[in-house]
Amino acid sequence: MEIITQTDERKIGTLTLVVYILQAVSLFVGVTALVGVIINYLKRSEAAGTVYASHFSWQIRTFWWAVAGSVVGGVLMVIGVGFLIWAAVYVWYIYRIVRGYLNYNDGKPMPV
Repeated sequence: MEIITQTDERKIGTLTLVVYILQAVSLFVGVTALVGVIINYLKRSEAAGTVYASHFSWQIRTFWWAVAGSVVGGVLMVIGVGFLIWAAVYVWYIYRIVRGYLNYNDGKPMPV
């Protein structure tokens, strides 16, 4: 079992914030969410045992559910409801980023 120092935990905390920022920026420039989820996967093992591990899981799930919702919305464009699904996914994505950031800011884990 690896001991996590305060410095290591601070670095993971900073990365957690960076991913929330990348997710928020992706609302305008989509590719940044991909960069964020790559960071999550590369650093996930280092976050284990910290409050940030739950944030990493939250961020990863947020990414993949948003991708799935966007694909479903794209497919359902044919019958005209795709835009509604995309709008719902967009609002849900904003909610997930804001809720995650607020818990991050308060030093609380995410429910996963």
